Amino acid sequence: MEKENTKKTDMLSMLPQEIAEIVSPAYRAEQIFSWLHKHHATSFVAMNNLPLSLRDKLEEIHYISTMTTLEKHESVNDGTIKFLSATHDNNLVESVLMSYKHGNSVCISTQAGCRMGCTFCASAENGLARNLTAGEYCAQVYSAFPIKNIVLMGCGEPLDNYENTVKFIKLITHPKGINIGQRHITLSTCGLVPEIYKLADEKFQITLAVSLHAPDDETRQTLMPIAKVYPLSDLIKACKYYTKTTHRRLTFEYAMAKDINTSSFHAQTLVKLLKGMMCHVNLIPINKARGEFLPTSRNETMRFAKILEENHIPTTIRRSLGNDVNASCGQLRSNFSYMSY
Repeated sequence: MEKENTKKTDMLSMLPQEIAEIVSPAYRAEQIFSWLHKHHATSFVAMNNLPLSLRDKLEEIHYISTMTTLEKHESVNDGTIKFLSATHDNNLVESVLMSYKHGNSVCISTQAGCRMGCTFCASAENGLARNLTAGEYCAQVYSAFPIKNIVLMGCGEPLDNYENTVKFIKLITHPKGINIGQRHITLSTCGLVPEIYKLADEKFQITLAVSLHAPDDETRQTLMPIAKVYPLSDLIKACKYYTKTTHRRLTFEYAMAKDINTSSFHAQTLVKLLKGMMCHVNLIPINKARGEFLPTSRNETMRFAKILEENHIPTTIRRSLGNDVNASCGQLRSNFSYMSY
């Protein structure tokens, strides 16, 4: 399968106009796209309203991304489900299905592994194996369907796989597919400044969540190697461009690591950094994943939040879901005993 598929192209990654360039008559492109993105067909054989000759031709030069589910782990605390899946070339990928009163959300991975190296995140521990295709993004969503919201917060850095991330947004929101509204998609980035500018110019109406985790360069650089490449001054400038261009409020994610970034001084410094921005801060109790980081107590977190709110910065404290099955923020790939697959 691996050798065969390396010679073929992933049809699940193709928009209708791209399919129309290789099939005729043109209406067949819409039929194929509908089979892939509405009916979630995993083989060309299933497309029974297409001529057999066309199905055979597609089989010769294309494949359909699938995710083979190897394991499911369900949290006894909150019902969160973590999927361990394999790609066609046996790379392992994790995604997470979370249930809320307003509907299900799926958190998908954008890379097999990650090269960003954040010191508190297990996803970066073994580096990057490869980028996922836009079709492999879609396959994770369709494996968890039906869903209402999509978050690109799983393993990998979405903006480090920029072209596939943008293609996925176009595919998953396409009116001929499942037509998820852009405002139901959240993309999380550790702060790749050039790509934030590029994403702003796409003028998507998605929610951009920027992993900040510290209000000063010195602290941030101890947590996130990317901060040595892009200082906060450059990152904040890019974020302001994003909000001005898209008219969308930014979310800043802030993992609360005891005795590292959680003092009143850090809160006040964060206020100065974000003052006047169209933003929202999401405080995240740090999860046991990589390194010796400890979470703050509920009272400490609330004190930090109070300082932000008193200075007119909207703030929430994220509820940790799926912690008991290593499905929370920073925990994906933290238990890869299944590497034997």
